[in-house]
Amino acid sequence: MVCPTPIGNLGDMTLRGLEALREADAIACEDTRRTKILLDRYEIEGKLVSFHEHNEDARAVELIGRIEGGDVVVLVSDAGMPLVSDPGYSLVRACLERGLPVEVLPGPSSVTTALVASGLPAERWCFVGFLPRKRGELKRVLAEGEETLVAFESPGRLVGTLAVLAELDTERPVAVCRELTKLYEEVRRGTAAELAAHYGAEPPRGEIVLVVGGAARGAADREQALAALHAIVDAGAKARPAAGAIAKLTGLSANELYRALTDS
Repeated sequence: MVCPTPIGNLGDMTLRGLEALREADAIACEDTRRTKILLDRYEIEGKLVSFHEHNEDARAVELIGRIEGGDVVVLVSDAGMPLVSDPGYSLVRACLERGLPVEVLPGPSSVTTALVASGLPAERWCFVGFLPRKRGELKRVLAEGEETLVAFESPGRLVGTLAVLAELDTERPVAVCRELTKLYEEVRRGTAAELAAHYGAEPPRGEIVLVVGGAARGAADREQALAALHAIVDAGAKARPAAGAIAKLTGLSANELYRALTDS
C-alpha cells in the first residue's frame, strides 16, 4: 500500500492513511526518525523499516518476500506522495510484475498544492521533478511547453533559476511556493524579473516548489533553433554560417543565435 504523508502540517494526515499505518505489519520509510514523529503524534506503534535511495533495490526484494508471505507493507516517504521524486518505484514495479495488488491512497502533495496556490492555469500542466543543474539543460526545460510547469528547486539554486527565466522572458509569470503548510509558508507571485530581483536581495530558505506559466511560443522556438544549431555545429559545420542558415529558416536573429551558442 502506498500512503502519502503530510508535507508539513501533521494535521493533514488522512483518516484512511492513519488506518493503514495502524494495520501495517511493516512501514517502509525514508527516514525512520521523521516517520516516528508522525506515528507518535497519532499514538501508532508501527514497525519501521528504512527504505531510501541507497538501499531501495535490496530492500524491495526483502519487502516483496514479506508481502508474498501475507504481510501488509505500507510505503511512505518523508513528505507527500511516495515515488514523486522520492523512493518507491522499484518496490511498486516488483509488486506489479509479480501480480501483487498495489493500493494507492490519496493525500497531501506539494505539487498540486503549489499549482493551485500559484494562481496559474491548472487545466494543463507538467511536473518535471527537480530542475537540471546544467545551465543549457535548464534553459531547454524552462523554454519548452505552453502549459504550466511545476518543479522542485533548492534554496541555493532558486535565484539562478529565476535569472535564467528572466533571461528567456522577463514577463514570464512565476510563483515561488516555500515551506507549504508549515509555520513560515510563503507563496510569492510575480514576473520572472520581479522574483529574481526579490530573492536576489533576500535569499530564500526551506523547501521550494516553483510554478512557472507556459512558455511564450517565441521562447520555445528560440530554444529549438538553438538545439538544431548545436547539432549542426557538433556535426562539423562552422558556427557563423550555421547560425545564418538556421536564422533564415526560423526568422530569428543570426547574431543572437550565434551568441547563445558560444555562451552555452
